[in-house]
Amino acid sequence: MHQHSFRSALVLSLLALPLAACQTDPGRGFASGVVGGAVVGAVVGGPVGAAVGGVAGAAVGGILTSEETTRVRTYVATQRSRSAQVAEPVRVGQPAPAGARLAPLPASVGLRNPYRYTVVNDRTVLVDPRTRGIVDIIE
Repeated sequence: MHQHSFRSALVLSLLALPLAACQTDPGRGFASGVVGGAVVGAVVGGPVGAAVGGVAGAAVGGILTSEETTRVRTYVATQRSRSAQVAEPVRVGQPAPAGARLAPLPASVGLRNPYRYTVVNDRTVLVDPRTRGIVDIIE
């Protein structure tokens, strides 16, 4: 059984590595991909699955395309949203500050997801409104 799990993990790793090599912007969404992939991998395959899922998630990367990022950044700049200030650094996976207002993005921005945005420490972040978790940081 252990040998079968190891082989499965090896195959998944080998499949994920070419995806990572093809990334045009390797820093974009890397952390969110690692976290998401590791969580899903842990649920499906335990510790080995978490390691493989983290590699695969890193390869898949961020939430938005570069074009979507530009549209979100442009829209948020026109809104002059107030920034919530917190002591700790803003990171993908942590909850949005309790006092931060989660604002919807209009259909004209063209996102295919239900995320909201807020500004924390002068950085625009996308937030899952169901969990209030930060899913992406718009740079």
